[in-house]
Amino acid sequence: MSEHRRKPPPNGGGRAAARRGAQPPSESSPARHPGPPTGRGSYGTGDAFGTPSRAANRAQPPATSDASERPYGGRAEARRAAQRGDRRRAAAAGAAGAGAGRRGGPGRTGGGGGGGRGRGGSGPRRFIDYPRWGRTGWRRWMPSWRQSLGICVAFCGTLVALVGIAYAMVGVPNPNLAAQTQKNVYYWADGTRMVVSGGGDLNRQTVKLDQIPTSMQNAVVSAENASFWHDNGVDPQGIARAVLRMAQGGETQSGSTITQQYVKNTYLDQSQTVTRKLKELLISIKVGANDSKQDILAGYLNTGYYGRGAYGIQAAAQAYYGVNCEQLRPDQSAFLAALLNGPNLYDPAGGVGPGATPAENLKRAGDRWSWILDREVDTKSLTPAERARYRTFPVPNKPKPSTDKAGQIGYLTDLADNNLLADTKITKQQLDKGGYQIYTTFDKKDVAAMEKAVDEVRSANIKPKLRPGTDTYVQFGGASVVPGDGAVKAIYGGEDYLKHFTDNADYTGAQVGSTFKPFVLAAAMRDGVRDPHGPADQSGSQRTPVSPSSVYPGVNDWKVLNYDGSVWQDKDGRQWLQENDDHDSFKSITLKKAMEESVNSTYVQLGMNVGLDKVKQAALDAGVTSDSLASTNGPSFSIGTSSPSAIRMADAYATFADGGLRAEPYSVTKVIKEGSTVYQHRTTTVKAFTPAVADNVTGVLRGVVEEGTGTVAKALGRPAAGKTGTTDDNKSAWFTGYTPQLATSIGMYRMDDQAKAQKFLPMYGLGGNAKIYGASFPTQIWTAYMKAALDGQQVEQFSPPEKIGTVVYGDGTAPSPSPSAPVPSVTPSVTPSPRPSRSHRPSPSPSTSSCGFWGCEDGGTDTGGTGGDTTGGPGGAGGTTGNGGTTAGTDGGAAGGPGTTDGGAGGTDGGGFIGGN
Repeated sequence: MSEHRRKPPPNGGGRAAARRGAQPPSESSPARHPGPPTGRGSYGTGDAFGTPSRAANRAQPPATSDASERPYGGRAEARRAAQRGDRRRAAAAGAAGAGAGRRGGPGRTGGGGGGGRGRGGSGPRRFIDYPRWGRTGWRRWMPSWRQSLGICVAFCGTLVALVGIAYAMVGVPNPNLAAQTQKNVYYWADGTRMVVSGGGDLNRQTVKLDQIPTSMQNAVVSAENASFWHDNGVDPQGIARAVLRMAQGGETQSGSTITQQYVKNTYLDQSQTVTRKLKELLISIKVGANDSKQDILAGYLNTGYYGRGAYGIQAAAQAYYGVNCEQLRPDQSAFLAALLNGPNLYDPAGGVGPGATPAENLKRAGDRWSWILDREVDTKSLTPAERARYRTFPVPNKPKPSTDKAGQIGYLTDLADNNLLADTKITKQQLDKGGYQIYTTFDKKDVAAMEKAVDEVRSANIKPKLRPGTDTYVQFGGASVVPGDGAVKAIYGGEDYLKHFTDNADYTGAQVGSTFKPFVLAAAMRDGVRDPHGPADQSGSQRTPVSPSSVYPGVNDWKVLNYDGSVWQDKDGRQWLQENDDHDSFKSITLKKAMEESVNSTYVQLGMNVGLDKVKQAALDAGVTSDSLASTNGPSFSIGTSSPSAIRMADAYATFADGGLRAEPYSVTKVIKEGSTVYQHRTTTVKAFTPAVADNVTGVLRGVVEEGTGTVAKALGRPAAGKTGTTDDNKSAWFTGYTPQLATSIGMYRMDDQAKAQKFLPMYGLGGNAKIYGASFPTQIWTAYMKAALDGQQVEQFSPPEKIGTVVYGDGTAPSPSPSAPVPSVTPSVTPSPRPSRSHRPSPSPSTSSCGFWGCEDGGTDTGGTGGDTTGGPGGAGGTTGNGGTTAGTDGGAAGGPGTTDGGAGGTDGGGFIGGN
């Protein structure tokens, strides 16, 4: 009974059991169990390793003691057999109905053969059967064809999934800043290119596809990517072909389509990395799907590098042939297309490296140029007949710097930029980004003429080595403006933009001196002088417009008076004594003559009588800007303590030249970007003065040139008007003048532009002169320049001035009336206001004297009394009709006028040009 309680070995009894199970039952040893053998794998319903499950064991019939029962062996043997079976499952019996094992007995339905190394057992239940079950040696590690196929499918599927994810995640980035940054191209007034400047380091100007000739488009497509118009942006065959060529040791090829190259130029950098290439492929597919072919081709042609610093077809056309891209011929287009293959090796001017000599480059360029034309024939974009016309290689121009601000160019481009920023909606950020074609008003010939005129005067007179204490730090500035239009034709900004960055033609702070006096005269003729008996603020009806023949005092150290005759004082109670240049003194002088001789005291007093607010407004109306005007708190405002620029002074004088019509100065005529005009200048004029006022100012300023301080300008040989100017302490000197066609202002001063604390320095001794006047170097430069600028132009005349205003006599200059003569037809409109110091002035009475354009003329005898004192007394007894005299005479007329601050006294002849007291 104990036998029947023994548990079966866990693994069916191992080898011994297998051997016992393999022997047929005999009569002497009948089987103990009628059921199937208990060896491993003997149960058809067992688990994967042949071990019967508990359910299967429960389903077996109870054991009996008949001959079918197999002996088990000992427990130790069973345990060892089980351990060996775990390690050596070589050939287990089949799952259901399999045959007997290699050494097992005959199988039964639902059972397998013996355990151990038999092959009939079931394999392991693993997801991936690797290393392979049932194989030995190298076959164990060799995947089956099913496994290999599965690996390939899995790899391809994973790759497609990764590419899909990457495609979804990688978006088209914003265009690379370098690809967006372009140069600005500046053009002279005649349309020829001046310079390429601004917009970063890359010479690029973007144009639209319709501005790029078809010949250029065809040449690039034929040479670079013949399938461009129908591919998807990526050409796998091209990439494979490029790889094969490189593997065979052939010419290096990129394998990139035009779309890929455009993407690389626009959205990515130029690094040679796998990551960048993968991005390029993915973005190219997206760009090819989303962007039109026309946009892609235009983008590629505008971003490609053509050599000579030129990025984009427009810059390349200018760099190699000096034309805009729309003017390119088919043969020129073919050469520029060749440059995209590597300009360093195809520019006939030579490149970098021993293999890039001009001769080698020229040969390479010629060969590829010819090949591209042939390719165009192959791609049907060029007919054989058209190809036959291009047999000679179109040699490009010699290279020249594409960006050069040396000399005057930097000043010109800066001025144009400032004009754009002030007068258009273009912002500084947009301008810096570039891409603008800027057409200026600058005349190349005139700019060169002004620079030459300054250089000649400088080299002939200014010797820093000879006179280091006086001839150093000398600066010149100048500008030329067209009357009636405002176009700035030329400027002189300094010796060299790369050395001196401040534009001397623009605002510098240098005072303009006596060149400001014409605004005082214009205000006096337009607004008139105030009634000395009226309030300070007077309407037009209370004022008296003056004539250039009006007479005013021109005394040196003149004690300046208010309009009502009282002595002017500042807020601290100090009086103002106005000094004249070289201490010239005139007892009385006409406004015209005072302008010719640049008498300060005359125009200071005239300004006080008109009102400095009116003088300021006249300057503003003429074209001077308010930010350049000095304070009107002092009398010297009228004689040029303000500091308008040379450009503004030229434009203000141009207002007089054009009959009183002011045009705002400008330096840009139009701006084009990507083929579209984004700005077009339109000249408008404003009536600043009546023609009568403007023409009379011109008439007076013509006298300055013909017989005044500006006679050097007579050498111009045509009608001209102008005014010299010199400032206090000789810190600046000017000449501003004009003809009917052109107004020009030239100034000079001394300033160390490298000093931390910059200041104006006196010019005494400069050029070996005791003092520098506007009549000297500035007028010389003006005359030389105007001769060159107007050469070949018709000589035009100014309009003759009509009579204007009333002859007004300033303080102390009223003519002495004569009892025997009627009151003159033109009487002074300003009479002295009654005040104690002048209470003894006799009342006007009939006089035979007459006052015309040149002043008053009265005769006198040879005798006369002593003159008046500083407070103004009547003249002494003298000739019966004496009426005036010089400042120091002792013989006055019988009815001599009251003395001035210097005392009055009649001359021996009385009257005349000097006039009476």
